[in-house]
Amino acid sequence: MPIKVVVTRNFDHMSEVAAEAVKKQIIQTLRKKKEFVFGLATGSSPTGLYKHLAKAANAGEFDSSRIRSFNLDEYVGLPGENAQQRTLHPESYSYFMIKELFGLLDNKFIETSVPYGCLIDQKQLMRELKAHPADWREAGRDAGRSIVIKAKPASGYLAWVRKEILDAYARKIKKAGGIDLQIIGVGGRGHVAFHESGIPFKGSKVMLVKLDDDTVANAVADGHFASKKESPRYAVTMGAELVYKAKTVVLLASGKRKTEPVGESLLADPTHDVPISYGRKYSQEGGNLIYAVDKIAGQQLLANKNALKQKRITIQNLS
Repeated sequence: MPIKVVVTRNFDHMSEVAAEAVKKQIIQTLRKKKEFVFGLATGSSPTGLYKHLAKAANAGEFDSSRIRSFNLDEYVGLPGENAQQRTLHPESYSYFMIKELFGLLDNKFIETSVPYGCLIDQKQLMRELKAHPADWREAGRDAGRSIVIKAKPASGYLAWVRKEILDAYARKIKKAGGIDLQIIGVGGRGHVAFHESGIPFKGSKVMLVKLDDDTVANAVADGHFASKKESPRYAVTMGAELVYKAKTVVLLASGKRKTEPVGESLLADPTHDVPISYGRKYSQEGGNLIYAVDKIAGQQLLANKNALKQKRITIQNLS
């Protein structure tokens, strides 16, 4: 399907426009089937959209009790003595979703799922990785690295991580019938969730990712964690290969830091260096891809309308 780009005035306008598109699809889907399967993202990009959707649901514009959701990612190694404490840590993505969406709804979703990163004990994980180097390999060449655990590892703990943490999340999404609409943001290097620049597309359904030193340092500098010791070193994440299996993907981008990766993802050839560029392949194979960006993030796209047209990418300028 052709990729659709909508360029908006600012973050608030982007959130409003995206929320209307998402709401329309929720309503249409619930006319055809019992449940709507919603893929959710964290970070600043979707917060405005979530507020609009919660308001619409509470006003009765659609039935939020017929929605099932799956989130993109979750940290491994959050501070806490057990999985419950880690899940309720204020920097967990579970906590973020409660604060930004789930807690705003009068009628709760059927079920909400976040990758099972909080179940992993980071210290034990690191011990097992060190003790069993033949059980895994790194994939990727830039910031974050995917930790690929082989099919039959000698380590029982690593076998459990692969089967019950990574593969189980992908199976649960498949059992739900797949994701009807996936919300994604975009990182400064063009990454989606913790599918960092340089990690291959193939084999990236649900991954264990080792966070690079810059990511850890930035988390401390931005005030998310008190020290590097408290900052997580790993995460569980959906990768591009699974993200772009959703029937529709809505990408949100606002601000100057997103200008280059947004432009490169549509104007250049798909590359592992810009994970969201996988959307080009997804669209060519029939996926419905929508970009909702503000005029700053969309600067390169506005300046190259003719090039986009040749690639069968439509652009609507509302700015």
